[in-house]
Amino acid sequence: MIVRIRGRKTTLGNIMMWLCGTAMALLWFIPVFWMVSTSLKPENQILSTTVEWLPREISWESYRKVFSYPVARWFANSVIVTLVATVSSVCIGALTGYALARMHFPGRKVLFALLLALLMMPFETGIVPLYLMFAKLGLVDTYLGILLPSAVGIFVTYLFRQAFLDFPRDLEDAAFIDGCTRSKIFWRIALPLSRPTLIAATIVTFTGQWNDFLWPLLITVSEEMQTLAVGMAKFSPVGQACKFEFGTPMAAVTLLSIPTTIVFLVLQRYFVTGIRSTGIKG
Repeated sequence: MIVRIRGRKTTLGNIMMWLCGTAMALLWFIPVFWMVSTSLKPENQILSTTVEWLPREISWESYRKVFSYPVARWFANSVIVTLVATVSSVCIGALTGYALARMHFPGRKVLFALLLALLMMPFETGIVPLYLMFAKLGLVDTYLGILLPSAVGIFVTYLFRQAFLDFPRDLEDAAFIDGCTRSKIFWRIALPLSRPTLIAATIVTFTGQWNDFLWPLLITVSEEMQTLAVGMAKFSPVGQACKFEFGTPMAAVTLLSIPTTIVFLVLQRYFVTGIRSTGIKG
């Protein structure tokens, strides 16, 4: 059924899809709004028996309690770890994905199948032997110890492999005729053409690494080496820092979510395009 909205033709199905999408967005936004609102309320308003969506008066006490801890050091640790891990994972994933998609060598399909099998295995299944190995190598409580497990991203490799399968064969042949080597084709032609996938992989890796909690919790000992996600866990209702206060953990989570939210909002249209271009191909 065709309908007109402000002079534009559309179908009833598109309208229903738009309404469902709007409803899902509101369901996602309500907890975020409640989190930010609660972080700005005084404690007596948070524990009131009636639901109050907006603070009667804005209180910064929860944020002052959070910043009484070494939040700046935790933030710096997270920035260092996340940026290095993101660059490493994206670069290695792009190179590996290009090799799996465009180069023919013995065992290529077997290697890709093994990568998919590893992708389906939870990280927690190998975390104990991984920790023991890092402890013997003396990497506990170091930046290198936090970084190494995330230096290579299997999902990122999969994204690039699927994207490079669509790389035009004629364009590649023309580059070979012009004297380009395989490395020049990758850096000058293939990688620039895969910009949406590059940005999507960057968002996925950045978000995952920034919010990573279990491995940084295990591998760090001193408070100075903790990442922001681990440090902010001190303010949970079961932690020792907040003493069953609810405004402080809400303030901590709000601060933790700001960087990933900004990155996604700035690059969201490239993220959607990049994910859309990585359909499953043989």
